[in-house]
Amino acid sequence: MLLNRIWIGMFLIALITGLSKLIFWHDLTIFEKIVTSLFDAAKSGFEICLFFTGTLCLWLGFMKIGEEGGAVRLMTRFVSPLFSRLFPEVPKDHPAIGSMMMNISANMLGLDNAATPMGLKAMKELQTLNPEPERATNAQIMFLVLNASGLTIIPVSILALRSAEGSVSPSEVFLPILISTYFATLGGLIYLSIKQRINLFNKVVFAYIGSVTAFIVGLLFLLVKHPDLISPVSSVGSNLFLFLVISFFVVLAVRSKVNVYDSFIEGAKGGFEVAIGIVPFLIAMLAAIAVFRASGALEAFTDGIKYVLVAMGVKATEFVDALPVAFMKPFSGSGARALMVESWSTFGVDSFVGKLASTFQGSTETTFYVLAVYFGAVKVKNTRYAAMGGIVADIVGFTAAVLVSYLFYAV
Repeated sequence: MLLNRIWIGMFLIALITGLSKLIFWHDLTIFEKIVTSLFDAAKSGFEICLFFTGTLCLWLGFMKIGEEGGAVRLMTRFVSPLFSRLFPEVPKDHPAIGSMMMNISANMLGLDNAATPMGLKAMKELQTLNPEPERATNAQIMFLVLNASGLTIIPVSILALRSAEGSVSPSEVFLPILISTYFATLGGLIYLSIKQRINLFNKVVFAYIGSVTAFIVGLLFLLVKHPDLISPVSSVGSNLFLFLVISFFVVLAVRSKVNVYDSFIEGAKGGFEVAIGIVPFLIAMLAAIAVFRASGALEAFTDGIKYVLVAMGVKATEFVDALPVAFMKPFSGSGARALMVESWSTFGVDSFVGKLASTFQGSTETTFYVLAVYFGAVKVKNTRYAAMGGIVADIVGFTAAVLVSYLFYAV
């Protein structure tokens, strides 16, 4: 398991670095720092999850209202014409269409617990159309890359963690994450359209993609031309949009005669279970990252990247300190989350590095984890170009995250 190797590697590199400092630089306190950081990481991980619980319960409560009120079904109907063009091999009335739409819609709303079962169901239904069971079809690859690119309207866990960490404006990262994740999805889609010879200039496809792209590019152009609008658009726009979504969920639920209060309570209960479930994973990764940083290995790694960038003539190198989150995200969501939290402890949750780390975390999904779980569920061994499609989406998403962050979070 790759994550297992990464975790072990962090401890071994920390040990080698620590011994080097002790033997060659006579740093007698290095292992005291490493051990202290280890226990501090365990304490920090539990405290973060404790404060994280309340905010997560709040958001999952609203998400449950949206789910039962029909928000997911409404989004499914909205994207149906687009899906029929992106998955030409799948019959319009095939059950896989509904499962794929429900999965992607749930991901967009941050309903991770609901998204995974629907995603696995979609893969199994797509497998019924597969003439070569051990070889991935174009439809399966398209579905997984769209899934792995992580298009999310509301990054619930990131906003909740930033709130728990005491951020002055937890939702400030909302728009940058939305823009970054959109370009990640667009990058993966363009790559796959070339490989699968899908016409993105079809009037229906172009209407969907072109309108959203035009809006985002227009917004970025406006902010570049009028930097004084960045702060109000980022804070007021993000909070207004989020509250409008919440209000829409409530109104739609009332219209559907859903018991809104009971629905919220049911969803909020799941928040406690999710928070408790995160504790061991977060502490495990925070512990490895803590010893890796305390030994000086992480600093040496980032300093090396900065040195190369400066030698190449790059002056703005502040983003390098957040890169570990980007490097970890394709392999492990929990590992990237722990690196994000660790960067907040070091640089501050509202620092440039802290905000960029948040944007990295929300810009894409865990590509290799998604591919392993979903293809493994249907026993597909030949994944063809699925991994490359996910990597392309990751690179585009991370690049967009850096550029957008320099625009929104002026250093």
